[in-house]
Amino acid sequence: MNMNESAEVQGMPDLIVEKQWRFPLIALFLVILVTLALYRETAWAMVSIWERSETFAHGFLIAPISLWLIWRNRHAYVGLVPHPDFRALPFIAIAGFMWLLSEMAAVSVVSQFALVTMLVLIVPGILGLPITRKMIFPLLFLFFAVPFGEFTLPVLMEWTAKMTILGLRWSGVPVYQEGLRFVIPSGNWSVVEACSGVRYLIASLVVGTLYAYLNYYSLKRRLIFIGASFVVPIIANWIRAYMIVMLGHLSGNKIATGVDHLIYGWIFFGVVIMILFWIGARWREDEIPEEGGGVNGALRAIEAQGIHRLAAMFSVIAVLALWPLAEWILDHGDANRVEIRTIEPVSGWESEPGGLADLTPRFENASASVKDTFSKNGQKVGVFIAYYRHQGGDRRMISSTNVLVENKDYHWTRIAEGIRESTVDGQPLTLKTTELQGRVSSRLLVWQWYWIHGRMTSSDIMVKFYTAFYRIFGQGDDSAVIFAYTPMESAGDAEGLLQDFVETQGASISRALERTQKGGE
Repeated sequence: MNMNESAEVQGMPDLIVEKQWRFPLIALFLVILVTLALYRETAWAMVSIWERSETFAHGFLIAPISLWLIWRNRHAYVGLVPHPDFRALPFIAIAGFMWLLSEMAAVSVVSQFALVTMLVLIVPGILGLPITRKMIFPLLFLFFAVPFGEFTLPVLMEWTAKMTILGLRWSGVPVYQEGLRFVIPSGNWSVVEACSGVRYLIASLVVGTLYAYLNYYSLKRRLIFIGASFVVPIIANWIRAYMIVMLGHLSGNKIATGVDHLIYGWIFFGVVIMILFWIGARWREDEIPEEGGGVNGALRAIEAQGIHRLAAMFSVIAVLALWPLAEWILDHGDANRVEIRTIEPVSGWESEPGGLADLTPRFENASASVKDTFSKNGQKVGVFIAYYRHQGGDRRMISSTNVLVENKDYHWTRIAEGIRESTVDGQPLTLKTTELQGRVSSRLLVWQWYWIHGRMTSSDIMVKFYTAFYRIFGQGDDSAVIFAYTPMESAGDAEGLLQDFVETQGASISRALERTQKGGE
């Protein structure tokens, strides 16, 4: 055999492998495009959050990093021939069903996780499981694109406040605490959302996970470093908050109280992360190179026929298209304008126009809202109702941004929170209770509950369950949040007044909401 013949024989397997990859890659690209088109609202909701939130701006980088990691490891695919795996279809269907349920319940974060899950499962469906195993980390890394973690804000803020105050007291600084606000001799401080450390935590997890993958080979070391990337930023944020307050205190509030407050925070966080990476580098492992199946492996691989690959592609698309179609069929309610019906006063209560104590709970994009005041024997109770219909996107009753008052609210500060057993419209009900301190007004006691198709609850989780249940059975998603509040002249008087109000007026509120749902008086 001469040299030319030998080169031809060597080149034939490479040519076969190239042809085996061409159609699957095109099919994968097309299916991903179709998926993003079918679930465009969910995808766009993610992009919108990346764009407006500094906490999740890293979402724009996740997909490019995943692609780079796959390309970086391309030697591992040598000799592997893409072969569609129909076993992925049931799992894609399950992810699609979860997307449908979360859309019905208006839980956007679950919808987004379901979408990313479907995108990940498309890979074994089109390319096969052996190839998917080789790129499992880059595919799982895509889940960092989901804007997730803001639910930890209240807990992280509370932890930060407690540890900052503890540090100040250990330093001999007297502190008077009231909720997330505290007073020291040099001035007033408060823990707001930017002080929670959630940005540091999410950024550290993303970068730390990528660092662990690139610098360690064993699963044990990777998990240990990822765990450190979770714990270290939380503790570092406590130290950061304490140092900023102490800098302000010792400097007479000349430094660390304005923009430099945030600058010092990010500089400190950067130093902490650099130290973490420097320590982690001491146990760095050289990755064991992965080897593909070789040329002979490519020749021995089972070639999927064109019809087989086409069937896989259209089967995946069909399963993906099923769930947006189901949502369209289920979500067929009318879009008439909502007008909350009048709440009829009973049992000695009288209705007065307008709100009470200038309190407007922050529930955005409601279909309708109303503020009323009711009085009895000279005592007043304010009522605020926000009504939601056709929830989805920015119109969702239960979300991290819909709250009684924001942590950075200028007029009101949450002092205490709890629960209270009561009876509303003849139903035993656990109510959420909140004490608010006004900047210029007296304290308020606020009771809160939800109404969904005649059912009442104070649980956010049960609201989501009822909403999904009624939407799936074609009864719409009409829901409302109700706040009843009164000035706290004394805790006993305020509680007794609200107790009387919800027990006597609760039925009137429910009837008004039922008439609102039906659209008639």
